Amino acid sequence: MAVCTGLIVANLYYCQPLIVLIAKEFNIPEANAGTITYLTQAGYAIGLFFMVPLGDKIERKRQIVLTTFASVIALIIAATAKSFLVLEIASLLIGITSIVPQLILPLAASLSENHERGKVVGTIMSGLLVGILLSRTLSGFIGQLWGWRAMFWIAAGLCMLILVLIQKQFPFNKPIFEGTYGQLIQSLFSLIKEQPLLREATLINVFCFAQFGAFWTTMVLLLSGDPFQFNSATIGLFGIVGASGALAAPLVGRLGDKGGARVAVGYGGALIALSFVVFYFSIQSVIGIVIGIVLIDIGIQSVHISNQTRVYSILPEARNRMNTVFMSFSFLGTAAGSAYGLFLWQIGGWHAVTVGCLFLSALAFLVYAFTYKQNRNL
Repeated sequence: MAVCTGLIVANLYYCQPLIVLIAKEFNIPEANAGTITYLTQAGYAIGLFFMVPLGDKIERKRQIVLTTFASVIALIIAATAKSFLVLEIASLLIGITSIVPQLILPLAASLSENHERGKVVGTIMSGLLVGILLSRTLSGFIGQLWGWRAMFWIAAGLCMLILVLIQKQFPFNKPIFEGTYGQLIQSLFSLIKEQPLLREATLINVFCFAQFGAFWTTMVLLLSGDPFQFNSATIGLFGIVGASGALAAPLVGRLGDKGGARVAVGYGGALIALSFVVFYFSIQSVIGIVIGIVLIDIGIQSVHISNQTRVYSILPEARNRMNTVFMSFSFLGTAAGSAYGLFLWQIGGWHAVTVGCLFLSALAFLVYAFTYKQNRNL
């Protein structure tokens, strides 16, 4: 499950190191080419909201197989795009159909014992984070060697292999919800209204994911310009540095099993804020950027896994729907953060991006502080 999660979520991030190459082929500004990064994230949020809840109503393995096949089709459309508009549409579709990890996680949670759920979620999230970060390294090298289209062809092939693996290895999982699809979607809003822990965890994730999206989108623009002038392969190497955050995932999951999940959220938020302080002073320093990447990825891992473990601890019969609310808003945060980062880049460059992200950190800590008494033991 961790392997499948990592390889499928990678679809969302292959495009990031390829922005410069795509801009050159379609003869458009690099900042404009960057729109595909937040279109992909927005598509992911749409897929999460409208498709993941079905995991509580229809058999999960069947949904995972069909959605993975749809992802293959979307990747082929991107690989063969003759115009940037078609690539934008394909990017949205790639996002919508790459929600399989968020179908796998509730399935894994439902198969695990209560006292090991955090560890299980953490292990699968390790695969997810490795996929997110190493996807950038892989696409950077492939783009440099064979062009950006080759990466989408390779991704389609990987998804076909994953589809076969899922069909052979994943267990059958009986759905619980017996109402209509309309009632299923309506129940999402009821969960938001009735579950204060869900609201708190989701809002903190939104602000943290926005920072994550802003950084990884604008970092490409920073490293491709003066004084670095790095090509896509070199930029992709920075994803390997970020994979260090995956090492923290099982440890954070175990902490959640011992009742320390909310504490881990606080420490994770502090690491994210510290990373942008480091980034601010690293506009000409590769070492500083590397240190900042390690901090932000361990921080985002701590916040995300801890919040997800907390959300899974309530209403087992509604895990897919709880995950839908939690993840769809989180990735809307990533999409908005990517657009926010590009906007800040255009008005003030790297320093504007880092200061703007520190402002988002402050908002996350305000939510954390105001909900401390109410949810401090959850």
